[in-house]
Amino acid sequence: MTHYQNRYPDIAIASQSITERVFEGLQSRLDDVVLVDGPSNQSMTAAAFIDQVKRLAGGLTARGFGEGHTVALMAPNSPDYCVVFHAVAWAGGTVTTINPTYTASEVNHQLIDSQAELLITVPMFLDTAREGLQGSTASEIVIIGDSDDATSLSTIYGDPIEQQVTVDLDQHSVVLPYSSGTTGLPKGVRLSHRNLVVNVDQTLVGAGFKAGEMAASFLPFFHIYGMNVLMNVHLAGGGGLVTMPRFDLELFLKISQDYKSRRMWIVPPVALALAKHPLVDNFDLSSLEQVFSGAAPLGADLSDAVSSRLDCICLQGYGMTELSPVSHVTPGEAPKSGSSGLALPNTDCRIVDPESGDDLPAGQEGELWIKGPQVMKGYLNNAQATEETLTSDGWLKTGDISVIDEEGYMFVVDRLKELIKYKGFQVAPAELEATLVAHPGIKDAAVIGIPDAEAGELPMAFIVAADHAPSEEDIKAHLMKTLSSYKQVHKIVFVDDIPKSASGKILRRLLRETIA
Repeated sequence: MTHYQNRYPDIAIASQSITERVFEGLQSRLDDVVLVDGPSNQSMTAAAFIDQVKRLAGGLTARGFGEGHTVALMAPNSPDYCVVFHAVAWAGGTVTTINPTYTASEVNHQLIDSQAELLITVPMFLDTAREGLQGSTASEIVIIGDSDDATSLSTIYGDPIEQQVTVDLDQHSVVLPYSSGTTGLPKGVRLSHRNLVVNVDQTLVGAGFKAGEMAASFLPFFHIYGMNVLMNVHLAGGGGLVTMPRFDLELFLKISQDYKSRRMWIVPPVALALAKHPLVDNFDLSSLEQVFSGAAPLGADLSDAVSSRLDCICLQGYGMTELSPVSHVTPGEAPKSGSSGLALPNTDCRIVDPESGDDLPAGQEGELWIKGPQVMKGYLNNAQATEETLTSDGWLKTGDISVIDEEGYMFVVDRLKELIKYKGFQVAPAELEATLVAHPGIKDAAVIGIPDAEAGELPMAFIVAADHAPSEEDIKAHLMKTLSSYKQVHKIVFVDDIPKSASGKILRRLLRETIA
């Protein structure tokens, strides 16, 4: 068995909850502003953050939503989001983070699957929350901010819980983000306190994080990238965040300028804007030392263009929800164009031939397998998917075809898995296909991703129509009712049949060849 061990010395694995680890990074700077709401400029000091987390944990416990209970959080980025997340964790509960752009049916699926008992959201999404609540185990909606139609979060605060409620750091699922994994419909990813804490510490080392770093945070906290790499790394590592409820290029650039950000955390579509948009020239970004891109591969040409325009290094990392999320980071002192970097401390890798199962040497392409303390506990309520993704001895099959060179740098070259990456978000073809065939005018359907310079990939549908064929507009309206905006198909082709194997599996390779 060929192990590509990391070049970093192993780090000590802390015995702390994720909130204890964050508080540890705040205790020496209680008077410092660590969270700022970008649009309003309202700020929160470290002391205020700790106090609010402890008091909200007490209030949740008093209302029966504390230890052992699951709370759903569906909101855009804000300082309050960070408070709610850590209050649930401090109280010994589980947070399931929901994409606020989800439709009611998507919200309903996650509430039911996670067995959430409380849904915390914002006024903008109250109607969706109410509809999604129907038939679920959730009994109440709480609103961040003021509302005449629902309980306000401000009324929930109670007597503080001074110490972390005791939990099993290795087995308790502190957070349940939903991911499609290597294939299929969204599944709850069971991440423990230990998973999150060790990945914070691994990332601090691999990314060369420095105390005092302030960054604009548009990457959504419901997504593991925003959640652990931004929210938790910055708070635990001596930095802070200026939160953005959504991406706005001008505000992003202004925050980076005004707070003299050392680095930007981005995804490939933002890299395209940084490389080409004229607005960039209006801001002083001389404090920037690096731009770090994740969530989807960034081509070497685009990476180099960003680096040249901003006069800084442009780096990549690699991760997935099932890895809490980071396994690889390109070191700032030794960048390699187009690479996803070196394995983090305590992280081993294998490159495995997907056909034979044999381990492959440096320079050869195969499926990337990863083993380390950041690997998830498994998928919630889905033993089969867990067994397909995790080996009995703890290796995570990533579903990405990669190559590791002689120096240990990893490059993602293709995807073995079927997922489509649209602007950094996972889009499962199976979910779109199931929604499409539910239309009475569609007999069969298949979905693939097609390359796009801005989005990475665009979902494209192949449709076998029934006797009364629907129009493209009808099909798109049908999808819009059920699925989020990032899951919509961008191109539709009507065909006579869908190519399938003898076992009924869609032969997506043949579909790709038809449009090549």
